[in-house]
Amino acid sequence: MFSRYKKSGIVEKARTAVAPEPVATIEPVKPAIKFTSPSQKKTETRAAPSDKERKRKERLGEVKLEMHKELLDNLNLAALDTASEQELRAEIVAITTEKLTEINVVLNREERQQLNQDLYDEVTGLGPLEVLLKDETVNDILVNGPNQVFVERAGKLELTDTTFKDERHLLRIIDKIVSAVGRRVDESNPSVDARLADGSRFNAMVPPIAVDGSLVSIRKFKKDKLGIDELVDFGAFSEQMAVYLQAAVATRLNIIVSGGTGSGKTTTLNALSGFIDDNERILTIEDTAELQLQQTHVGRMESRPPNVEGKGAVSQRDCLKNALRMRPDRIIVGETRGEEVIDMLQAMNTGHDGSMTTIHANSARDAVSRLENMVAMAGIEMPLKAVRNQIASAVNLFVQISRLQDGSRRMTSITEITGMEGEVISMQELFRYERLGLQPDGKIIGRFTATGVRSHYSDRFRQWGYNLPPSLFEPME
Repeated sequence: MFSRYKKSGIVEKARTAVAPEPVATIEPVKPAIKFTSPSQKKTETRAAPSDKERKRKERLGEVKLEMHKELLDNLNLAALDTASEQELRAEIVAITTEKLTEINVVLNREERQQLNQDLYDEVTGLGPLEVLLKDETVNDILVNGPNQVFVERAGKLELTDTTFKDERHLLRIIDKIVSAVGRRVDESNPSVDARLADGSRFNAMVPPIAVDGSLVSIRKFKKDKLGIDELVDFGAFSEQMAVYLQAAVATRLNIIVSGGTGSGKTTTLNALSGFIDDNERILTIEDTAELQLQQTHVGRMESRPPNVEGKGAVSQRDCLKNALRMRPDRIIVGETRGEEVIDMLQAMNTGHDGSMTTIHANSARDAVSRLENMVAMAGIEMPLKAVRNQIASAVNLFVQISRLQDGSRRMTSITEITGMEGEVISMQELFRYERLGLQPDGKIIGRFTATGVRSHYSDRFRQWGYNLPPSLFEPME
C-alpha cells in the first residue's frame, strides 16, 4: 500500500489518513486486590506432574540416551549427508525397534513416534531445540542449564517442557552448532556467537562462566519480513506516522531507530527500507545478517569474530570503512554500538544521505547521550560541543521503539533534530504513543497522536515532491 504511493497521490492519502476518529471514553478499571506469590502463579499455570509421570519421563529420557548411543554405533555417519530423510527415518525405526525389544521396554504408539522424532532431531538437527526452532510462533529460545528452557511468544516469556538429559547433552548440542561455523567453546573460550543455517542468531556461555549450567539464547530469523502495511495493521504505529516516515526515507533523511532489546528495531529498519527507491545502491553492514532488503542493488556485509587463534577478526568498523570506497548511495548498519559510530557519523555527514542504523536507548535524548559516549569510548579526543555538532549535522531523525509490559511493540516517538542551541542539541517530537489505561486482561489501551509541531523538514519534503498537509501534524482531540 505505502510502497506504491506516487508523489502526486500521497497528499490526498495523507489528508484522508489524518481524519480524527472519535475516541471512546475509557472507564478506569478497578481490579480486585489480590496478592499472588510467584510460586503460586507457577502452580496455577502449570500443574506439577505426578511421581508416576515424572518417573516415566525420566525412564524415557534414559531410553532415548541409550538409543542415541546405539545409533552412533550403528549408523554410517559419513553417509548421513547423502542419505534421504526417508531412508534415515527408516533406519532409525529399525534400530530402535530392535533395541527396545532387546532391553524389554514397551512404548505406546505415541511414545514410539516421539522417540523416533527425537532421535532424528538428535542425529540431523539440534536435539530438543529442533521442535522450538520449527515453531513459527516462537521468537526467542532461552536455555538456562539443561533443565530449564524458556521461549518468547508474542512478547511474553513462558517455560516449556523441553529439557536436556544433562549438562553434557546440552554441551554436545552447543558444540554441534559452533563447530559447524568453525568456532569452538570450552573453559578457555567460554562464550561464543554464531549464526545458524537458517540465519538465526546464537549466543552461548558455558561453565565456569555460566554457574548453574550453560546459557544459550537464540533469536530466530524471520523468513517473512513485516512490511509497513502489516505493522500498521498490527498497531505498531499509525498511518499518519507511516506517511511521514515514507517522506523522511524517500527524501534521504538520516534515521536512527532506537529501542531496547527485542523491541523490534531490526523489524522497523527492514520496514523503513521498503521506502528506498529501487535504483539506489545500498550497502548493509551487520554483526549477524538479518536485514532482508527487497531492492535490486544491495551489497550485504557481515563482521567476523577472531578464529581459535585469535586472528582474522573483521569488525563492523572495518566493513564500514571499506563500504565508503564502494560508491554507496545509502549505508545501513544493523546496529551501532562501538567505535564504528565515528565512521557512521562521518558517512552521514559526507554525502551518504539517507543512511540508517539502530541503537540501544530508551528515548531520543538517551540515544544522543549513547552516541556521545560511543565517540568517547572510541578514543577520539574531541570537545563535547564538537561531538554534539557532529551528531546534530549527521542525524536528522530518531524513531523510538518500545516493548510494552503486555508484550506489544509500539513506535512510541518520532523526534527530529533541529540543530544546536548553544552547546545543547535541540530536538522536537512530532508523534508519540499515549497510554490511556489498562484492560482487565492486562492489555494496554493507548493511541498514536501528533504533537501539533510542524516538521522541521517540511521545505525539504516539498522540494522533493512530498507536500504533507498541516493536518498530518494535528494532535487528536
